[in-house]
Amino acid sequence: MEYHIQTPLKQEDIEKLKIGDSVFLSGTIYTARDAAHKRMKEALDAGQNLPIDMKDNVIYYMGPSPAREGRPIGSAGPTTASRMDKYAPQLLDLGLSATVGKGKRSEGVREAVIRNKAIYFAAIGGAGALLSKAITDSEVVAYEDLGTEAIRKLTVKDFPVIVVMDHEGNNLYETAPKEYCRE
Repeated sequence: MEYHIQTPLKQEDIEKLKIGDSVFLSGTIYTARDAAHKRMKEALDAGQNLPIDMKDNVIYYMGPSPAREGRPIGSAGPTTASRMDKYAPQLLDLGLSATVGKGKRSEGVREAVIRNKAIYFAAIGGAGALLSKAITDSEVVAYEDLGTEAIRKLTVKDFPVIVVMDHEGNNLYETAPKEYCRE
């Protein structure tokens, strides 16, 4: 199936999505990679507030290249999601609705996705220049000193992703090979 969905995500949108569905996100999403996740964990451990509200939001694991003249952002391809697996369950428990990256996730993330009725989307690796065309605005909102790993607020229009893990924990990386393997 193909869906056009506005962010912040609504629970009814998440619940209708199944693995393999194509989704085009429009609205606001945030970027964060390893260093930003580490800082957010440190803030939470110290009893501090996070620089962004997790509730119903989407985090895209991405660090962009410099923007060309007239563009809000440079190449914007996904980062390997498993690098954030040690941080993701805590953020999902705070209300994060979805993550976007590439590659497999840990069992701990899967359990947090199910527990919180969240979702994991994959963006196409190697297509950062094309993905950047769906980003209409980019603004650093936290940890500016981290450079490309700073947290950014992105405005996206029809940002293409695929449901890889749905809110029930079904995982396309597990089911697709079985479906296409020859006996």
